Amino acid sequence: MSAEALSTAPARAPAAPPARAFGERRFGAVNWFGLQTLLAKEVRRYLKVSFQTIVAPLISTILFLIVFIQALGSSRSVVGDVPYVEFLAPGLIMMAILTNAFANSSSSIIIGKVQGSIVDVLMPPLSAAELTVAFVLGAASRGMLVAVVTALTCAAFMAMSSTPMHVSHFWAILYFSLAAALMFGMLGVIGGVWADKFDQLAAFTNFVITPLTFLSGTFYAVTRLPEPFLTFSRINPVFYLIDGFRYGFTGSAEASLATGVAVTLALNAALAVACYALLKSGYKLKS
Repeated sequence: MSAEALSTAPARAPAAPPARAFGERRFGAVNWFGLQTLLAKEVRRYLKVSFQTIVAPLISTILFLIVFIQALGSSRSVVGDVPYVEFLAPGLIMMAILTNAFANSSSSIIIGKVQGSIVDVLMPPLSAAELTVAFVLGAASRGMLVAVVTALTCAAFMAMSSTPMHVSHFWAILYFSLAAALMFGMLGVIGGVWADKFDQLAAFTNFVITPLTFLSGTFYAVTRLPEPFLTFSRINPVFYLIDGFRYGFTGSAEASLATGVAVTLALNAALAVACYALLKSGYKLKS
């Protein structure tokens, strides 16, 4: 073909990109941008009201510490070989982790459902796994932040009372605090999805979360309990969280640490599957 014919020939259109299958996302296996955006939203949500979400739990913990030391310090100054204030502080820190992690994810979902803004979370191209990770990590970050602030305040308070806080096994502190924050963040997702209104969420908190927290050795050694409360405490997963966490500070535990690690790992895996299944099905979210 001559050069003149080539110059007058119509340009060939570029090949069209292959059509995507219905439901296929263009973000790949993980929508990292969407995941980071939702996680940032969850974190900013509680930081925006930090006086309520961080300072208020801190004040509650310090009040618990003062009241129990004043009420029981004279008669129960030592638990085993550990001063009572040193025994009590890790339990209060763990309770702050549990309640704040649960409150963050549960309130985020129930508020979205009640206000109708949950659609803003469900419409973006985020999978059920990505929603689960964002909600749970946001809740866990609040629990861990409150734990750090509370631990520092408790350490300062104990130093003033001539009972310094010790750190015996940092790995136990880190593992059991993370396991607790993730566990109750996932329980918060389940509670928020299940509840249709704030009254139902309050019932879930009062009849499930509070008994698990208070009957777990937060304020006392479970070996002092009579039956059937001793048996209940032994099958309570929160007991293993508090016992392992307290071991990280005091160096002594009431139960096997291997059992505690196995129980918390198994329960967290089961809760992760449950959260994924609920968000995947759209139960009480898409109807």
